[in-house]
Amino acid sequence: MSAAPAPLAVHETAIDGLLVVDLPVHGDARGWFTEHWQRAKMTALGLPDLGPVQQNVSFNAAVGTTRGFHAEPWDKYLGVATGRAFGAWVDLRPGPGFGRVVTHDLRPGVAVFVPRGVANAFQTLEPDTAYTYLVNDHWSPDAAYSAVALGDPDLGVPWPVPLERAVLSDKDRANPPIADAAPVPPLVTIVVGANGQLGRALRASFEADAAADGSAGAIRFLGRDDLDLGSADAVRSHDWSGVGTIVNAAAYTAVDAAEGAGRADAWAVNATAVAALAEVAARRRMTLVHVSTDYVFDGLRHPHREDEPVAPLGVYGASKAAGELAVRQVPRHYLVRTSWVVGDGPNFVRTMRRLAEQGVDPAVVNDQTGRVTFADELARGIRHLLDHHAPYGVYHLSNGGPVVSWYDLARQVFTATGHDPDRVRATTAADYAAELADAGRVVAPRPAHSEFDLAKLRATGFEPEPAADALRRYLETPR
Repeated sequence: MSAAPAPLAVHETAIDGLLVVDLPVHGDARGWFTEHWQRAKMTALGLPDLGPVQQNVSFNAAVGTTRGFHAEPWDKYLGVATGRAFGAWVDLRPGPGFGRVVTHDLRPGVAVFVPRGVANAFQTLEPDTAYTYLVNDHWSPDAAYSAVALGDPDLGVPWPVPLERAVLSDKDRANPPIADAAPVPPLVTIVVGANGQLGRALRASFEADAAADGSAGAIRFLGRDDLDLGSADAVRSHDWSGVGTIVNAAAYTAVDAAEGAGRADAWAVNATAVAALAEVAARRRMTLVHVSTDYVFDGLRHPHREDEPVAPLGVYGASKAAGELAVRQVPRHYLVRTSWVVGDGPNFVRTMRRLAEQGVDPAVVNDQTGRVTFADELARGIRHLLDHHAPYGVYHLSNGGPVVSWYDLARQVFTATGHDPDRVRATTAADYAAELADAGRVVAPRPAHSEFDLAKLRATGFEPEPAADALRRYLETPR
């Protein structure tokens, strides 16, 4: 083995997510050496970050030893340490790829990443073949998995050693044909905070797709009665088995109340519970989507970029910033900051429409600027990040269009609902706070500028809808 080894490379196959890896093998008179798993190099080439927790070795003395097809509920990264084998895989995930077959020779210098839901099998071609594999969940004798018959003619696997002469277990001989095999259910996505403005928008988005493709069982929605985010213990003790993604749409958002009586609740929901969710997601290798806010900034710099240091002005912003720190520790996370959310529930736009209809001429702050984010647009952006497997990290998400003040937005609502926009009076944030303070109410400090730089989000292929168009459609929707 004196020639220069082939370079490390990752190759796609006909089965989605099943990847073949060429491993450089270095050899001399002593033997050979290869890096079977090298996280940094391999993930840089597109191999998923496996996160192995267990390594198994199967030693096979006889040529023709055949094992499979098994689709265990975990990812697998496999190869042979000595000898040679014939590998075969069948996609048992629901969808157009169900039943698709891929085969490949296995020898030192070749590894294969097998995603959850793809059934794995191999047949030894040399005596004393040692087959080794890493998995990202602990093996259990109680683990349930789907299996399919090795010799099913509908699969047409060209086994080098005919199965009638191969060495098989009785259990593998009894596996069902592909026509009777149970598809491997997909990992579930859970939406926490399903009854809030964003939660309802996410429910509408996911349920519309589920009705079209039959994937309703892959989505679950948890309201406060299902999971109390005021209790970190409730988060940790919840049954998260079979869950692949958590979308945290819940938050304590009573900004002014957080400065007083709601302080403990704000920290419990926005920080402590989020840390518990992050702990669960990291331990179980889940994807965590967490929604944060422009209130983590002081508003002195704008537009806000994702890498701007947080500098919250009040309790609400501080509690959300603390939650962000926990989320950032999850390897697979999308931290989505948003601003001025409007959806199905009490919000500024609905308040302005009601005041216009009631003949009230409101005084509205004109020195706080930003962009409104309609809940359905926020849901669309979150779905985009997930569905397009965007790089993990922090993203700013709002509707597009010009930056406006709350005063500008109020005038837009009056105009769109057929009322005189000049009825809206301008005031400053300081004067508004002083007026409420005279009435005995506490007003939390708010960032003067909330507009986001949306370039990072746009780079993923997502184009935010202009806020003016979304506002028009929102106001035309029957209440």
